Amino acid sequence: MSDHSSYLQRILLSRVYDVAVETPLEEAENLSRRLGNTILLKREDLQPVFSFKLRGAFNKMARLSHKELKRGVIAASAGNHAQGVALAARTLGCEATIVMPVTTPAIKISAVRRLGGQVVLSGESFSDAFLHAQDLIRQTGAVFIPPFEDPDVIAGQGTIGMEILRQRPGQLDAVFVPIGGGGLAAGVAAYVKNLRPEIRVIGVEPGDSDAMRQSIEAGYPVMLNEVGLFADGVAVKQVGEETFALCRDLLDEIVTVDTDAICGAIKDIFEATRVVAEPAGALSLAGLTAWVERENVRDQVLAAIVSGANMNFDRLGHVVDRSEIGAQREALLAVTIPEQKGSFRQLCAAIGNRNITELCTRFADPNNARVLVGIKTQSRSDAAEALAELKDQGFQAMDLSDNELAKLHLRHMVGGNAPTVANERLLRFFFPERPGALLNLMDAMQVEVNITLFQYRYHGADYGRVLMGFDVPPDKKAAFEEFLAKVERMGYPSIEETDNPAYKMFLGWHAAS
Repeated sequence: MSDHSSYLQRILLSRVYDVAVETPLEEAENLSRRLGNTILLKREDLQPVFSFKLRGAFNKMARLSHKELKRGVIAASAGNHAQGVALAARTLGCEATIVMPVTTPAIKISAVRRLGGQVVLSGESFSDAFLHAQDLIRQTGAVFIPPFEDPDVIAGQGTIGMEILRQRPGQLDAVFVPIGGGGLAAGVAAYVKNLRPEIRVIGVEPGDSDAMRQSIEAGYPVMLNEVGLFADGVAVKQVGEETFALCRDLLDEIVTVDTDAICGAIKDIFEATRVVAEPAGALSLAGLTAWVERENVRDQVLAAIVSGANMNFDRLGHVVDRSEIGAQREALLAVTIPEQKGSFRQLCAAIGNRNITELCTRFADPNNARVLVGIKTQSRSDAAEALAELKDQGFQAMDLSDNELAKLHLRHMVGGNAPTVANERLLRFFFPERPGALLNLMDAMQVEVNITLFQYRYHGADYGRVLMGFDVPPDKKAAFEEFLAKVERMGYPSIEETDNPAYKMFLGWHAAS
C-alpha cells in the first residue's frame, strides 16, 4: 500500500487560482443541530462554473505547450468538467470541443456553449461520450483533457483538500467526497491522509453508479453494465487506473446512497445556503447523513463537499416529491378504514397533531376504503411510532415510504371511476394551510353523506387545496347545501366540479356507461 505522497508537491504547485476561487467552508447550523454533529459544507458550487471541475481542467491545460494548445483540446464530460475545460480554453486562448452524453441537463450544455466550447452529443453516459471523444482525437489530433484519469487533473482537484485543512486547522473527524471517476476523491484523500492521517476520508456513490466501490471489492477497475442517470455528474461506468489505486489505498470507506437520500440532501443544502445543488453536488452530504445515522456518532466535526449546482429546473418537481421521504421527514402510509360514515374523520383524528402532507382515497369497495396518507416525521422511528399508533386504534396500516411503485406512481394515481356512486358531487375546497385544518373541515360535516373521493397534497402554499367527492342522494341535498354554506363561513370556500368534463371522463360514474 502506498501513501502516494508525491501528490503533495503536485497539489501545492497546482495552477488553479487563475480561474478558480478559494471557496468557503461553512457550517450548516440547523443541520448540525439535527444530526448532533458539526456539519461543514465546502462550497464548490460558488466556483465561476458552479462546480469544482475547473480546478483539474485548468491545472492540466495550463501545463500544455503552445504547440499543443494550437491543436485545440477535446474533453468528454457529463457537464461540469466540460464547463471547466471551456472556461480554461477561453482563458488560455485555444479551441475546445466537448463530447457530452445526450442525457446531459440542458443547463450544462448551454453553459458550455456560452463559454465558447463546441458541443457534440453522443451516447447515454460518460463512458459512451468518452469513446466518441477518442474517435474525434484520432481524426483531429486535438489534445484530450481527461476528467479524472490524469495526475495533473487529480492534483488540481486535490487543492480542495488543501483548502479544507487550512480553513479547519482544529478538530476535523471526517471529510465526505463524491465519487464519479474518482479524481476528486483521489486528490482530496492524497492531501488529507498524508498530512492528517487521523481524519477519515469517506467516498460517496449512488447505489446505482457505484463503480469505485465495486472496483475496490474486486481488486481492479470493473466496468458496470449500466449506471443510474439521476446523479448525472457521477454516472461513470468505469473508474480510472490511477484514481482506483489512490482511492483503494487512501479512502477509509465508501458509502452508497439512493435517490431519495440525495433529494433529501439537496433540500438540506438549500435550507443551509439557499442554493439548489445538483444531485452529484449533494451526494457527499447524503452520504454523511447516512453515515451519521448508521454509526450513531455525536459531537464530531464532519465536512461534505458540495461539488456542483448545475441543476436543471425541470428536475425540481421530482426532487421536491422525494426530498422529504429521503430526509426521513415524511412517511407514506397505506391505511384501510371501514367504508362508513365518520370513519374518515376518525382517521384524521387518529393522526393527531402530526402535519398531514398527503391524503388520498377513492370509493371502490362498499366495505373498506383504502387511504394513502403522508405525514411529517422527524425520523424513521417516528414513522414507525405513527404506524403503531394507527394499528393500536384498530386501523390496518402499512408503511410505503420505501415502496418505489407508491412513491413514483401510486401517489399520483389514486382515483378512477366509481360507477356505483350515482349521486356523486365533486368539490374543491380551499383552506388556510395550518395543522388541524383538515380535521376542522371533517368536524363541520354534520350531514350524513359518504365521502367518496379525497385528494390532498401539501405544496407549501399559504392555502391548501383539497378535492372531495360526496355521495349526496336527493333526500340529503338540502342538508349538504347547508354544510357548504357553513364551511364557507368558516373560511373554507369551495368550487363545484361535478360538471367538469375531466371529472366525467376520469373520475365520475358517467364514464362507466
